[in-house]
Amino acid sequence: MLGAICGDVVGSIYEWHNIKTKDFKLFEGNCEFTDDSVMTVAIAKACVEYLKDKDIYNFKNNCVKYMKLFGLRYPNSGYGGKFYLWLGSTNPQPYNSYGNGSAMRVSPVGWIAESLEEAENLAEVSAEVTHNHPEGIKGAKSIAGAIWLLRNGKSKEEVLKYIKDNYYDIDFTLDEIRATYRYDVTCQGSVPQAIEAFIESTDFEDAIKNAISIGGDSDTVAAITGSMAEACYGMTQELKEKTISYLGEDLKEVVEEFENLKF
Repeated sequence: MLGAICGDVVGSIYEWHNIKTKDFKLFEGNCEFTDDSVMTVAIAKACVEYLKDKDIYNFKNNCVKYMKLFGLRYPNSGYGGKFYLWLGSTNPQPYNSYGNGSAMRVSPVGWIAESLEEAENLAEVSAEVTHNHPEGIKGAKSIAGAIWLLRNGKSKEEVLKYIKDNYYDIDFTLDEIRATYRYDVTCQGSVPQAIEAFIESTDFEDAIKNAISIGGDSDTVAAITGSMAEACYGMTQELKEKTISYLGEDLKEVVEEFENLKF
């Protein structure tokens, strides 16, 4: 989960000022957490509650509950227009979105699931409360599944095969798309790119830099990439503490609660 938040914070200054290089330091300038981090924390809290009863119906309700709770506490975090309306609704309903928000917030699911099937099922539920379009669900399931596989010892090659067999036929390299890739907030237009950024990486920091170097929706692409990179490489304690330092106190409390779970 912290890998997603780290990617979001680092990428926050590049979303509207893309760079097409890996020649930069992490946490430069006025980095800040955005909606990606807020919603990741919300799903993390729903996951903590899920572990108490393993009730998928309660999990779905808690996804809505905590997304609204934390979203309304941080209303200026960069939400999309339709999601912002969803946050303010007294009866929030899914709106057939295929945006990458479903994939950027899903990482906690990959850590708490006891099986690949459970990871995919929880991912679908976490997505469909807003992003119930097949592409929105697909994006979430692919990332949750990849995280589950990685934290259970599967190689990047095995993860890529899983992705290609079930979700996306990734047939490009970052070098091939870097010059022409543009801002795209759809799952189908950003999740495969985030996955490739992870696949080509050599360590956690390199993964984040890969993701940001292609431009586009930098904070979200880096959040998605970072969520997989953490499961593969881990994060140093220094990097974890630096990431957490950007969060509000209530968000920090949930992160600590989630990090103290025994996986």
